[in-house]
Amino acid sequence: MPRLFSRKSSQQQSVASADQPNFDFGRIPVMDIWPIVAGGARPAKAVVGEHFPIRASVFREGYDSVAADVVLVDPAGNENQRIRMNYLGGDLELHEADVALHQEGLWYFRVDAYSDPISTWIRRASAKIPAGVDVELEYQEGQIIFNRVIEHADTQSASILHSALATLQNATLSHEDRLAVLADPAVLAAFQANVIREMVSPYGPFAVYVERERALYGSWYEFFPRSEGAVQHPDGSWTSGTFKTAAKRLDAVAAMGFDVLYLPPIHPVGITHRKGRNNALEAGPSDPGSPWGIGAKEGGHDAVHPDLGTLDDFKDFVKRANALGIEIALDLALQASPDHPWVQQHPQWFTHRADGTIAYAENPPKKYQDIYPLNFDNDPEGIFKEVERVVRHWMNAGVRIFRVDNPHTKPVIFWERLIAAINATDPDVIFLAEAFTNPTMMRCLGEAGFQQSYTYFTWTNTKAEFVNYLTELSGVASAYYRPNFFANTPDILPFNLQTGGKASFAIRAALAATLSPTWGIYTGYELFENSPFEPNSEEYFNSEKYEYWPRDWDNLHDQSLAPFITQLNMIRKQQPALHYLRNITFHTTESDSILAFSKKHGDNVVLVLITLDPENIVEGNVQLNLPALGLEWGDTFTVRNEFSGEQWQWQENNFVRFDPTQACALILTVHRHG
Repeated sequence: MPRLFSRKSSQQQSVASADQPNFDFGRIPVMDIWPIVAGGARPAKAVVGEHFPIRASVFREGYDSVAADVVLVDPAGNENQRIRMNYLGGDLELHEADVALHQEGLWYFRVDAYSDPISTWIRRASAKIPAGVDVELEYQEGQIIFNRVIEHADTQSASILHSALATLQNATLSHEDRLAVLADPAVLAAFQANVIREMVSPYGPFAVYVERERALYGSWYEFFPRSEGAVQHPDGSWTSGTFKTAAKRLDAVAAMGFDVLYLPPIHPVGITHRKGRNNALEAGPSDPGSPWGIGAKEGGHDAVHPDLGTLDDFKDFVKRANALGIEIALDLALQASPDHPWVQQHPQWFTHRADGTIAYAENPPKKYQDIYPLNFDNDPEGIFKEVERVVRHWMNAGVRIFRVDNPHTKPVIFWERLIAAINATDPDVIFLAEAFTNPTMMRCLGEAGFQQSYTYFTWTNTKAEFVNYLTELSGVASAYYRPNFFANTPDILPFNLQTGGKASFAIRAALAATLSPTWGIYTGYELFENSPFEPNSEEYFNSEKYEYWPRDWDNLHDQSLAPFITQLNMIRKQQPALHYLRNITFHTTESDSILAFSKKHGDNVVLVLITLDPENIVEGNVQLNLPALGLEWGDTFTVRNEFSGEQWQWQENNFVRFDPTQACALILTVHRHG
């Protein structure tokens, strides 16, 4: 099914007509449904097998009991399942059901609220009979309730309820003994299995779009193919790396446990205003220019840079990666160098200034004379058709993931339409928004259909910041926004990596890999590369964006963080709880330099403790929320260190100590005794 977009799509039409939606107050009012996006106009997000709560406030006038069910409708339009919602209590009268959907596609859910005469009578009888109020009348009304249930109950339930009714009617017993049947788990289970629903008030339906697991979970690695195997000659000239030489690096990427390899643009690079080293205004004769200065005489967005090889070479590269369990994510940067064929063929696609020149990209005081932004307002239909053609061209070459460069500088309506069109035919295609911008735009891009987004993780440092940010991401935002925690990028060398030494690289990797289901690094991270362009700058010195940067991988093993990264990715693959976002719980730590959180998925419970201080030994008590770990208060339990295999007996309060030069994190699996 297609995604929603502001031009009326088939998905919008189905949302508007599915089961004759009802959003009016019924006899039993329903309010504050979650998860919904844009008031229900767009689908919420989920992936196959992901557990998420559906909540609603359900209430009525007076004191009679109410209940509610979540009713699921599968992509084929079948009413797939009815799940009784649990009453959470409180002033908001919240009810909640845990839901997991196991098929890709567009699902719907509605909430059926109803009066619950069984619970109403049990509550009333349990209060009035011991108090001697309307005793015989309550027993008579109880008999009516039991008989109503028995009439439609299955054989086993009917047998249990007949026996309970006999006890309830036995006047020789005390009231205490007669009423004890109302607390019998077997009787309560029989009632639960044979609910009486009165005054049923449906509310909804609301859409949930279920996608493949990679939309939420994955480990990303980024490298520049032109640097892998590049050779500098004695005269200073260079021979570029190719897809064939870059393919030799794939085994190492796979060995580290990465399952997505992101490639910056692989297209021809323009000559006019090509940038030199460190973004210099003039390029030297051997400077390759920025890959984001797309387009030259050899072609544009649908072409391969001839230095890298041919389209067939790229397809072979993709096949080799796939054979190793790696998907290729390709950059989609909608801009052009002055030499791009679009500039001559479609001048209306660009903004022309008063002097007749085409406006180049700027981020004052920075100027990017080698890049012309597109103007989406002069010929939106023409641009849409061309970009859709380009995306499908690379899909046909084996690409199923696109990392979109600066989507926040393009109209949201364009992305909504493009993603809808692509996912209508290929729902497995994933779009990642490289959007470092204001929260409103990032939310809007998520609602428009982007499956993932870059985040503020790069600049999140303190315990309070992590708790607040992840609470937001795993809560309300999870309905429309999936984070990808990149620890660095070719554009961003964060200050926490510049100043914290090697330990800071391990800490940031551990945080990214365990807090978020999807994380990533740009190559060189494992080598602790951290030289800034200048003081107080978050740009790399000698940035690979503007030059070849071959690394001597064979002679750097003893200086590499790769073994630790490999362990992180291995643990992630082995622990399903780390594949999800909504399941995070933070625990109390005595030290503000220690972050503690857990994730639970079924029987898999992972507890993570990480020091946030890369320079000093930190220690302190950790107070655990045992029910969040699937335990009872007071339990003693076993934890297993997934890095070392060691096991310890833990309780609610535990002392931990971190020396960041030795170990920056504990990733523990929790095992209940017995």
